[in-house]
Amino acid sequence: MKKFVRSALILTSTALFLGGCKVSSEIGKPCNLVRKATPEELAQGSDKTVDMLEKEVTSTQDVVSFGAVECEDLICIRDSAYPRELGPDGNVNENAIARGYCSKPCVEGSNACEVKDTSDVEPNLPGRMACRPLLLDQDTLDAIRSADEAFYRRIFGENNSPYFCAGALPGSQGG
Repeated sequence: MKKFVRSALILTSTALFLGGCKVSSEIGKPCNLVRKATPEELAQGSDKTVDMLEKEVTSTQDVVSFGAVECEDLICIRDSAYPRELGPDGNVNENAIARGYCSKPCVEGSNACEVKDTSDVEPNLPGRMACRPLLLDQDTLDAIRSADEAFYRRIFGENNSPYFCAGALPGSQGG
């Protein structure tokens, strides 16, 4: 009987402990966009990835950055509606580190992109998050992968889908 009571107590404690854990997601949290270091940067002692600067990012394009250490899935996104770093004069500070928000791969049509913790999240982002394609279309990704697997892995890593959690752009809500 003592073993049964002890086991029941352990199971109850474990259930309470696990039930009290809040599963949070980093979707929408700020992160630095990164890129692979050039051979010159590596020769100067740089890490394999380096922070991107605002001058390296076009304001009219989506950017998918793999390797962002601030994100649980290592994916940092910046869509064209995400605010850029401005200098004191109100213009883009081209030498500032380019920032985006944490993302993850998703399945088209899913609702897996909800921003659950809105602290530190850009205010208009949670309302426009959606699962949408950011890379080339699926057929093009598949063609690149089958043509040169090593090249594909260098560029896209283990990612096999164009769909990511990202802010829907104005005029495209609902997708």
